[in-house]
Amino acid sequence: MRFRFGEFVLDTGSRQLLRGDGEIHLEPKALDLLELLLAHRPNALTKSRIRDRLWPRTSVSDSSVTTLVAELRQTLGDDARRPRYVRTVYGFGYAFCGDAVVVEGPRRDPPGGRETRFRLFGKQREIPLMDGENVLGRDEAATVRIDSLVSSRRHARILVADGRATLEDLGSKNGTRLNGKRLRSPTVLADRDEVQIGDFVLTFRVLPGAASTKTEAIS
Repeated sequence: MRFRFGEFVLDTGSRQLLRGDGEIHLEPKALDLLELLLAHRPNALTKSRIRDRLWPRTSVSDSSVTTLVAELRQTLGDDARRPRYVRTVYGFGYAFCGDAVVVEGPRRDPPGGRETRFRLFGKQREIPLMDGENVLGRDEAATVRIDSLVSSRRHARILVADGRATLEDLGSKNGTRLNGKRLRSPTVLADRDEVQIGDFVLTFRVLPGAASTKTEAIS
């Protein structure tokens, strides 16, 4: 996946931070932090959640997160007092506050030369999923727009990459369920899995062939 923000592009597949035609060096943990904040934008993440994702099963202090944020800001030319990209949420954690979009990278066909089509079905709707990030929620720009008070603006996402579709909750208030169980971590979807947000149940399907993508509202 490629995120474009300001003069930068973060390519999560090649693990590169680009500006123009050049690559900018960023330590692996700082790159992981940037990807994490972008994936959950505009939601704020607690320091403890950042620690758990970047240093799993390792005991580190909040100062490690603070140092990493300072390194990321320095690389991006960001100012903590007037942030363009990384905002401090005092007494809580951090959030990505800039405008960012997901842009398509080079298309790669799966082995055998056949494309795989991922779709969601629900309430007589058939919703194609595109390569990259597919957001589920109330946001007008969401790939799967869900008009419900139980849905957050960016409630969850399905990341389509390398022939797989991975479901991830984006820190929603009411949570996301997969096959009846609350989703605790990013999970690769299988054909006929059921994704539930509030009262809305969507069935994930894997079908042969190619598809275009458009935003569909579910209400």
